[in-house]
Amino acid sequence: MTTLSNGLSRRGLLAGASILTAGGAAAAKEDRLVDGVVILVDSNEPYVMGHAISYSANLARHFADRGAKLLIEVVANGKGIELFRADKTPLAEPLATLRQSLPNLTYSMCASSKLIAEAKEQVSIPLISGASLVPFGIGRAVDLQLKGWAYVHA
Repeated sequence: MTTLSNGLSRRGLLAGASILTAGGAAAAKEDRLVDGVVILVDSNEPYVMGHAISYSANLARHFADRGAKLLIEVVANGKGIELFRADKTPLAEPLATLRQSLPNLTYSMCASSKLIAEAKEQVSIPLISGASLVPFGIGRAVDLQLKGWAYVHA
């Protein structure tokens, strides 16, 4: 082992440098701004659906305070499609208000879950204003994650 004039070994110096570099990389990763956040709702419990609304508002406020623009997509899947059903949602007014106040907010409903619910209930399910269909809710969430979006499960 080579010892430097200050008593440190070359191996010790390299180990210390790698620790500092790793810490720097971790810090840089933490400072990276997220382009978007996908919030998945798969429950029809009103308090869970309410979390999606409060998470959206709080995230938008948090990033706006930092001067960052954040895209937010709330994806309803499975029983969570009730959130965006015009005939059943208990949160129509808060959803409309939130969407008006956050231009970077998108509402998506799983088309597969919608078809299953329509077949089971023998009805045509209307969507709230501003909601759109995606083929598979979980697929949409994963697609966005693969693009670098953060994931939140409501």
